[in-house]
Amino acid sequence: MKDIIQSIQTLEKFHQEYDLKQTISVLQIKAQNKKRTDIDNLLAEGEIDKSLLHAALSLKDIVGQINVIIHAWGILVSLPYILQPDEIIEYVSLGAGNTGKEFDLKTSRQVAEFKFIDWKGGPETIRKNSLFKDFYHLAECEDAREKYLYVLGIERPINALNNTRKLKSTLAKRSLWELFFKKYGDRYNTVQDYYRDHKDSVTIVDLKSIVPELSYVK
Repeated sequence: MKDIIQSIQTLEKFHQEYDLKQTISVLQIKAQNKKRTDIDNLLAEGEIDKSLLHAALSLKDIVGQINVIIHAWGILVSLPYILQPDEIIEYVSLGAGNTGKEFDLKTSRQVAEFKFIDWKGGPETIRKNSLFKDFYHLAECEDAREKYLYVLGIERPINALNNTRKLKSTLAKRSLWELFFKKYGDRYNTVQDYYRDHKDSVTIVDLKSIVPELSYVK
């Protein structure tokens, strides 16, 4: 525990004193035309030394579990607010990533996916692709139940689904693109094209507006 606290303090100190992007840019320039004997001196400049790497590596395993925790506990905390009184859960998939379940949630009334994305702005290509794939799977589902995509904040997810990124790039997994193309051919070229035709088949819900425990999320 003491090592973890020290690692957090080291990273916090760096965060308070340096801009990561700017620091990396400066270090890249300073490393040019240097020999290996110069690198130790470079790392020691401004107290940016090997302890920073040790601190980051010490916390990597712990931080790597955060997304799993957010996904699992986020769903569980949300359930009381999104289920009807007589609605019965058929299954809920709490693990992040490939869990073998078709959706995160299937009940007697709905099938649903949850996206606890902390949008930062900028391209965010991977996050936008992931959001679209969830929307796509829900929209293509032939189950008669209602389809829901639960998100944090409504504006950025809608903007992400209205972007003009090419569908072939977005559905990067070859088998997924082949299935899509087999069904639709050249009918849809961009994410926006597909979303406009299918947006009424999936209800997008902002969890921040209905789950008090998530209302503080920026």
